[in-house]
Amino acid sequence: MIQAIILLGLLIFFHELGHFLVAKYFKVYVEKFSIGFGPKLFSWKRGETEYMLSAIPLGGYVKMYGDGADYNPEGDTETPPEMKERAFNNKPLYARSLIVFAGPFANFLLAAIVYAVIFMAGVPRATAVIGELMPDMPAVEAGLLEGDKVISVDGKQVTFWDEMSSYIIERPGREIVFEIQRDDSRMEIVVTPRESVQKNVFGEDVKVGLVGVKVSDQYVRVNYGFFPSVKMGVEKTAEVTGLIITGVVKIFQKSVPADSIGGPIMILQMAKSSADEGVLMLLGLMAAISVNLAILNLLPIPVLDGGHLLFYAVEAVTRRPVSIKIREYANMAGMMFIFGLMFFAFYNDIIRIIKS
Repeated sequence: MIQAIILLGLLIFFHELGHFLVAKYFKVYVEKFSIGFGPKLFSWKRGETEYMLSAIPLGGYVKMYGDGADYNPEGDTETPPEMKERAFNNKPLYARSLIVFAGPFANFLLAAIVYAVIFMAGVPRATAVIGELMPDMPAVEAGLLEGDKVISVDGKQVTFWDEMSSYIIERPGREIVFEIQRDDSRMEIVVTPRESVQKNVFGEDVKVGLVGVKVSDQYVRVNYGFFPSVKMGVEKTAEVTGLIITGVVKIFQKSVPADSIGGPIMILQMAKSSADEGVLMLLGLMAAISVNLAILNLLPIPVLDGGHLLFYAVEAVTRRPVSIKIREYANMAGMMFIFGLMFFAFYNDIIRIIKS
C-alpha cells in the first residue's frame, strides 16, 4: 500500500512539476500546486504559490491565474495590467501549448531517467547456455545437450539468452545453424524451430518458432556506463511507448479485451509484487507507469492535456479560440468519460481479485 502511494505520488509530482516549471518560465501566475484532489490535508505558501497535499491521491493539478475556459483577457477590466499579462489565457498559443505538453513530457523524461539508472545499476541477464531440454523437440532431435554454450546463430554472435531466443522465435520452420561450445570443442548443429501458435503480449495468436530449450541458471549482472545507459534509457522509453500506444489502439479495435484495463488496485498489487522482488523491479514498474500516465494524458479527451492540445490545434487552424460553450460541454463530456473509465478500471480490478 505504502509503495503504491509513494510511487503514484512521485509520478504525479513530476507530471505537475513539468506544468509548473514551464508556466513559471513563461511568467504565468501560478496560484496552487497540488498533489491529489479534494480537501487539502496540509499546505504551505512560498512566494505567490500555495503548495498542497490533498486527500485523494489519484492525480494532481497546477492552478494558474486565468486558466479557466470562461476567462476573457479582453473583457477583464478589473485586474491590474501587470497581472493580466501573467494570466494563462493571455499567453501566446505556443506558450500555452508548451505548458500543457510539459506534464506528459516530464513523465517521458522521468521514465528515461529511471531506465538509465536501472542500466547503470546493473541488469541481470541470462547467458546463452542451454538449460533443460524438452523431450521430442527439435533441440533434442538435433543433438543439443544441457550445458552447451551457444556462441552464434547463423553466424550472428550471441552472448545472452534473450538475443538467441528472439532470433529463434522469429524463424519458425527455418533452419538455424547453432555454433556451440561443448567442453573444450566447438561444433555446429542445425536445428529447425517447430512452428507453434502462442499468445503475444496483447493476447493475440501469433506463429513463433520453438526448439524446446529452457534457460539455464547462469546469470551475469551487466553494468553499463553513463552515456550508453542514457541512450538505452531513451530507447527503452520509446519501446514501452510504442507498446502502450499499440495496446490502446488494439483495445479500441477490440482485438485486445477491455477487461485488461486496470486501475489503482492493480497498481497497488503490482507495486507490492515488484517491491518484493527488489528495488530495480519497483523502479522498472515506476518507469512503465510513468509512460502510461504520459500517454493517457495525451489522449485527445477534453479535461486531459491532450484535450487542451486538441483545442489549441483547432485555434491554430481557425485563428480564434474554441468557443467557451463548446469547451464547457466538451469538458463535461470528457469528465464523464474519465469517471466512467475509472469506474470500469475499479470494476476490472475487483473482478480480478474475486476470480483469484
